[in-house]
Amino acid sequence: MDFDAELDAKGLACPMPILRAQRQLLRMVSGQVLRVIATDKGAPNDFAAFCKNTGNELLSSTELNGEFQFLIQRR
Repeated sequence: MDFDAELDAKGLACPMPILRAQRQLLRMVSGQVLRVIATDKGAPNDFAAFCKNTGNELLSSTELNGEFQFLIQRR
């Protein structure tokens, strides 16, 4: 899937991936997609809760070899 911006949050622990994603999403316009790559094991739950609480849409959440990838569409 295509995305408009990417955030590398590898090596960052909670809450930094969420805070950086939130900051990046605020710079984007409605409908744009942010790709986030993180290694924090709690990231899947954190991003699911973040999207639910903010109204942004979590389009996908995948894991491969300890790296998590999230596609988030700005509300």
